[in-house]
Amino acid sequence: MSYETITVDVADRLAVITVDRPEARNALNRQVLADLRVAFAALADDDQVGVVAVTGAGERAFVAGADITQLQHYTAQTGLDAEMQRLFDDVEAFEKPTIAAVNGFALGGGCELAMACDIRIAADTARFGLPETNLSVLPGAGGTQRLARLIGTGRAIELILTGRFLEADEARQAGLVTSVVAPENLLAETRTVTDRILAKGPLAVRLAKLVIRTGMDADQRTGQVVERLAQSLLYTTDDKREGAAAFLEKRTPDFRGR
Repeated sequence: MSYETITVDVADRLAVITVDRPEARNALNRQVLADLRVAFAALADDDQVGVVAVTGAGERAFVAGADITQLQHYTAQTGLDAEMQRLFDDVEAFEKPTIAAVNGFALGGGCELAMACDIRIAADTARFGLPETNLSVLPGAGGTQRLARLIGTGRAIELILTGRFLEADEARQAGLVTSVVAPENLLAETRTVTDRILAKGPLAVRLAKLVIRTGMDADQRTGQVVERLAQSLLYTTDDKREGAAAFLEKRTPDFRGR
């Protein structure tokens, strides 16, 4: 499948989506959003894909926010339609694990896209920020909510109100990213994390993500009930029996996803 603004490469069960508008620092216009929506839908149905990573073309930017040339024409109806917010909600709810391989500036909508992914790996040249208040708007694609959940309310308020950028190491210390590597090692680290995930029981990975995400929107007791039910289901699977047998027999498990 071909796209106007992104590329998709699949190898060894890892799909890498690259936002490919380097002349605009990979800014998110409506075509990028449309291409991302189609790509994620296609990858959801592709049994040859176990993990999806998102990155940006070039060395300067992951995604440097929304396309300001379109922003100036937005209206109240545009805000209510919330096209970008709805897409990033779908990315967050995507059944397969997702990784943001942040190779440069992740600003505004780019930071929000990264936060919608499950894991964020950053090059040491990456920069993160939600500077929308400079334009007298706010981070409206989930940024006000996801940032607070990832790094805490007080720090999120400070970053959004001031528009201050975080360098990669500070983002790691704050809990926004999980690891920081040299730019030339970014995709290799993404591959390493992918391989670790793919070596696990696929049903357990899928349900663990679902339980964590569900629990974030519920009180702890409700989250633990969901956890208990998911665990009960996993106890009935062939993969659970294979995992236990492989551990006791000191061999690599052969998970089949059932």
